[in-house]
Amino acid sequence: MNFLKGTKIYSIITGSCPVCHEESMYKESNPYKLSQTLKMQERCSHCGTKYKIEPSFFYGAMYVSYPVGIAFAVAAFVISNLIFKLDLVATFIIISITMIVFLPVILRLSRNIWINFFMHYKKQKRSS
Repeated sequence: MNFLKGTKIYSIITGSCPVCHEESMYKESNPYKLSQTLKMQERCSHCGTKYKIEPSFFYGAMYVSYPVGIAFAVAAFVISNLIFKLDLVATFIIISITMIVFLPVILRLSRNIWINFFMHYKKQKRSS
């Protein structure tokens, strides 16, 4: 994934600092540790970026989570109904299971996308 470093896609997929891409924004890298899923560092230890720009900043990520969830549901529909030719009831069950299983990932992706709307990558100068 290092070939994407310096792009918003890199920060969104990896959950790394949107400014320097050197450190994870999250205290726990595994989103499936449910008690730790949304716990974030206060600041980046590498560049000092403060992640919570203002109180309740990440409420905006709720608006992003809707289309991200829809994308996961559409993918589940296409795979189950159009590729495997399952009936609608089985497809509905698979979509529901997909949404439950991927909820922590959707939550983090939404936060990553939201913060990348407001912060931009700044290439760090190397000291020699």
